[in-house]
Amino acid sequence: MTERVALVTGGGSGIGREICVGLAAAGRKVAVADLNLDGALETASLISGAGGSAVAVHMDVADSDAVQGGILQVLDELGPPEILVNCAGWDELMPFLATDEDFWNRVIEINYKGVLRTVHACLPSMTENGWGRIVNIASDAGRVGSSFEAVYSGAKGGVIGFTKTIAREAARSGITANVVCPGPTDTPLLDGIVAASDDGDKIIGAMARAVPMKRVGTPTEVASAVIYFCSEEAAFVTGQTLSVSGGLTMS
Repeated sequence: MTERVALVTGGGSGIGREICVGLAAAGRKVAVADLNLDGALETASLISGAGGSAVAVHMDVADSDAVQGGILQVLDELGPPEILVNCAGWDELMPFLATDEDFWNRVIEINYKGVLRTVHACLPSMTENGWGRIVNIASDAGRVGSSFEAVYSGAKGGVIGFTKTIAREAARSGITANVVCPGPTDTPLLDGIVAASDDGDKIIGAMARAVPMKRVGTPTEVASAVIYFCSEEAAFVTGQTLSVSGGLTMS
């Protein structure tokens, strides 16, 4: 792989961190973007310590000005992003009737509109350069639905449809756009969701039982699929949705 610039949102922990580390190991210069700057700095330090090139970027994907400011930093320190991975996400488990519009707005701003913001900001330079890789992290919840995640499932389903459209619009410019859908995965986000529930252990157990492999996934397993979609070898693969879920979704 050439030393192209990759921007990864949500790169400060979990799946996002493993994606950043994997891209750096493949020779990419990595902008680690996260609302949690300390986490982003830690990821960047891990990459630099292994001989890679990385910068930490403070970015709130729910804020258009913050997205623009973060990308300006990437341009200044590394160059225009040629690879964009949207991994930032947030949710809480609760029945739909227990939610309100403030909750809906937060879920949609982060999980759906956050993707719109970064793609809208990065796509013009990719088009101008005639090369680009966009990988959006959705969820199996967006493919088949998930109890207590109605708004999140809808937002992630929107990400899938949006990505397919971008894949069509950008295909003739040398740009691919694909989706990776993790199933239940051992991440800080999952830990937080479970901790906020009165039945955390039962939730984890039910998740594992629903997976044919009878376990939750690891961030590294999800990251490996993302690294492929970002590669030079994946030039003829676009508009695809790949579940990394131990067989939870088969379609």
